[in-house]
Amino acid sequence: MKLIVIAVGQRLPGWAQTAWDDYAKRFPPELRLQLKAVKTEPRAGGRTAPQAMAAERQRIEAALPRGAHVVVLDERGSALTTVALADRLRQWQGQGGDVALLIGGPDGLDPALRQAAHERIRLSDLTLPHALVRVLLVEQLYRAWSVNAGHPYHRE
Repeated sequence: MKLIVIAVGQRLPGWAQTAWDDYAKRFPPELRLQLKAVKTEPRAGGRTAPQAMAAERQRIEAALPRGAHVVVLDERGSALTTVALADRLRQWQGQGGDVALLIGGPDGLDPALRQAAHERIRLSDLTLPHALVRVLLVEQLYRAWSVNAGHPYHRE
């Protein structure tokens, strides 16, 4: 199974890239992690937020693997505990296909993309910078895997 994080925005600060890389290398071979960064649509030049999100939606859809289970990170999504995310990860692994987790751009994700997703989850009630969202997501996915593997990384 592969977890594919598709995120709007191509450049991460060095600290965020280092953190992403550190967690990504910890995943076992049977649970591969991949990041696909798609270009942010410029907000200048008279483009409206809906126009920009629509352009980003097209890039995200082009990056989605065929048949993937799509999970949108959305502030209005379901809140999960770490243990609940571990359960969800186990379910995804049981389905056998790839899972695509989508992170939107500055204005979020196009409403049509949010509606078409299989699931919507949120990482926090707080507004987080995109670089931190990537780091928090990869850390929580790793922690969820560690819960399922009985690894002592997570203590409850």
